[in-house]
Amino acid sequence: MKPISIFSLLFLFIAVFSKAQSDEKFYQPSKTMKPFEFKTLEQINLPVDQDTITAFIAKPDAKNIRKTIFYFHGSGGNVTTYQFMTKPLVEAGYQVVMIDFRGYGLSTGKPSHKNIAEDGQKFFDELMKRPDIKNTKVYIYGASLGTQIAAHLAKDNVSKISGLILDCPMSSFTDIAAHFNPQYKDFILQSMVSPYAAKEDVKALGKLPVLVIHGGEDKTIPYEQGKLVFDNASEPKVFIKSKGDHLQGLVNNKEEILKAIDKL
Repeated sequence: MKPISIFSLLFLFIAVFSKAQSDEKFYQPSKTMKPFEFKTLEQINLPVDQDTITAFIAKPDAKNIRKTIFYFHGSGGNVTTYQFMTKPLVEAGYQVVMIDFRGYGLSTGKPSHKNIAEDGQKFFDELMKRPDIKNTKVYIYGASLGTQIAAHLAKDNVSKISGLILDCPMSSFTDIAAHFNPQYKDFILQSMVSPYAAKEDVKALGKLPVLVIHGGEDKTIPYEQGKLVFDNASEPKVFIKSKGDHLQGLVNNKEEILKAIDKL
C-alpha cells in the first residue's frame, strides 16, 4: 500500500473514532418544556461551575413518604419528556427527583460524560441533606442513557441507597457506539474507552438489590446489552423482559415493574 493510502486510511479511522467518541453524539437535549402532570412539584436549582442544574421533586399524595427515587432520563428531550415513566412511580407512592443534565430543559451548559457524572453526585449529596429525602429509603433509577450515570452513582453510594433500577440499559458508551457503527465495530471496541460503564459498575455493588428492565423488541438499545448488565450484577437481582420497544416497560408491564420495585 502506498504511503498516501495508509495516511488516508488512518485519517478515516481517526475521523470515525472521533465521531463515535465525542460526547455530543450521545446527547440530544431539548429546551422545550411540556406541562407537568404532577399535583405537588418543587423546583431545585444547583449552581455548578458557570452553569445551573435544575431538578424537580414530585411528591405523591401520601402523608408519610417512605421512599425516594432519583430518576435519570435518556439522551433526548428533558424531564417533562419522560413523565410517562415518572408519573406511575409518583402515583405508586414514590417521591421522585427528576434531574435534567446540563443543556436539558431549564439547565444551562453543555452535557458531557464527565460533567453529568460529577453533577449527578453533587445533586445527590445536596439533596441527601434534606430530611424529607435522607429519612426515606432511596433508590436510583436510570433510563436508557441515564443507566450509565445511575449505575455509576450507585457504585459510589452503595451504603446510602436501597436499590438500583436500570431500564433498557446500554452496557457501555463504547458498546452502543460500536452497535451503531457496525462497519468499524472491532476498531471502536479496541480503541474507544468509556469513562464509566454500567456493565462494569454493577460488579462493584456488592449485595445492593438490582432490577433490570429491558424491552424484548427494543430497537434502540440491543436486548443483549441489558442482559449483559444483569449477568454482571450480583444477587439479589431481578430481570424483567418487558413488552414492546424501548422504555415501554412502565407502559406495558406497569404492575409487574412497580411490584418488583416495591420488593427491592
